Amino acid sequence: MNRTTLSLIAAATALAAVTGFASLSAPADAETTAAATVARLPVERTSQLCPAPSVSDVAETTYTSVTPTGKGGADSEPAADAGGSAELKESTVTLAEPGGTDDDKDDKKEEEKQDDAAKGSASDGKPFVTLKEPGTPVSAESSGANSPALVGTATGRFAPGWTTQQTTTVSVGGARGLLGMTCTAPDTDFWFPGASTERSRQDYVHLTNPDDTVAIADIELYGPDGALKSETGEGIPVPARSSVPVLLSTLTSEAAPNVTVHVSTRAGRVGAAVRAADEAGGSDWLTASGTPAGSVVLPGIPADATDVRLVALATGSADADLKVQLATPDGTITPAGHESLHVKSQMTAALELGDITKGEPGSLVLTPSGSAAPVVAALRVVRGKGEKREIAFIPATAPIVSRATVADNRAKGSTLSLTAPGAAAKVKVTSSPGTEGGEATVETYDVKARSTLAVTPKVPAGLKGAYALTVEPESGGPVHAARTLALPEDGIAMFTVQTLPDDRGTVSVPRAKEDLSILDNGK
Repeated sequence: MNRTTLSLIAAATALAAVTGFASLSAPADAETTAAATVARLPVERTSQLCPAPSVSDVAETTYTSVTPTGKGGADSEPAADAGGSAELKESTVTLAEPGGTDDDKDDKKEEEKQDDAAKGSASDGKPFVTLKEPGTPVSAESSGANSPALVGTATGRFAPGWTTQQTTTVSVGGARGLLGMTCTAPDTDFWFPGASTERSRQDYVHLTNPDDTVAIADIELYGPDGALKSETGEGIPVPARSSVPVLLSTLTSEAAPNVTVHVSTRAGRVGAAVRAADEAGGSDWLTASGTPAGSVVLPGIPADATDVRLVALATGSADADLKVQLATPDGTITPAGHESLHVKSQMTAALELGDITKGEPGSLVLTPSGSAAPVVAALRVVRGKGEKREIAFIPATAPIVSRATVADNRAKGSTLSLTAPGAAAKVKVTSSPGTEGGEATVETYDVKARSTLAVTPKVPAGLKGAYALTVEPESGGPVHAARTLALPEDGIAMFTVQTLPDDRGTVSVPRAKEDLSILDNGK
């Protein structure tokens, strides 16, 4: 076998372990003769981006970061002596000025605070959160309006499944609420159904660039009648290792209560998330919907939800007719009066579901009633009433393939929702040690077919600080998951919901079973 062929195979394997993708093609006769299998290897490098958490002077933010232990779907665990690190660093925060007109005093105050944040944040990229050992979370805190965005990289044994939770409490003001999100990986395409350009909402899309070169982003807005007119959403520069917040209402003159935001990049890559603030209902992060699909699941609607709104968009050229169902603890039902939703191509549709859960936890399942067309979707969920209202968002999320982790669980206030939209499933849930001490615990749960199981996770023995939850399906059908963190304050049911997509901690690479000299084609 010649050295070139060997080098190509080695290069493909190394590339896959780092990036999560590799492709290697063999000649047709080699494919029919050589038997090959696929090996699952732990990734060796991963990135995370956390947007600037708040512009409130009274904001209190906690970052909790962890890399889970175990195989996580790989053929073997990372070697204990594999080395590596996981670290989040401060980035530069810059204020975007995309144009448009908005003379609202609150907007000006927001811009002034973002300017202050840009001047006060560190540009030297000093470490902010650093992991010490896989399996044990660490936390760091920040307060006030000048907390910067964070960018970070994990390598070696810290890379597979690395996750960070950003949790911010704002007790007063227009941005009041519990804002939570799992810091995102950089990408080139994001969909956010559930945003708004109404005067009662202040929605900012945060674009964070982890790389050393400028990224160029486009922001498109879709309302009930299609794309909203905008002359300022194209070609937004995001400087290297910086974060840019863009107020959606400055991109268009049209006020729409339900908007889908599409972020794409024409150069580079970014992390993206929408910080939504409702003057009558608090605030929270709206994270991206999963990859557009014909059927989607939105897991983790709290039992005491007082108002639920579904927002969806058909991303392709075809309309989507969706069957709407609720997966409850006792099975899947069709809510009376809300049996279906017609979603026109590239138009945002909304369905008011009210108090759909009726005192029981649930998850929304959308399936095509005819030909499947790709859709994205999210729920705006309200707890409480009147001045005690509090909002959160639940985007559609894919099932967990091997493993998923959510950090920053407290001794009280966490609820884990597990949804099996098809066949029944068995799921292992590991509670990690706390950030300041404790011992990991493991529980196994059986989720009935076509149902949602909501549980209070078992707290680690001797817990001190916050802990992480790792969910691993063991058998049965697909499982979708979400975690609700409830931290009530002054009679307000403050809460936030994070979905748990697969952590993509492993990658498939070709593994030859026979002598590869056949690839020489006799040379």
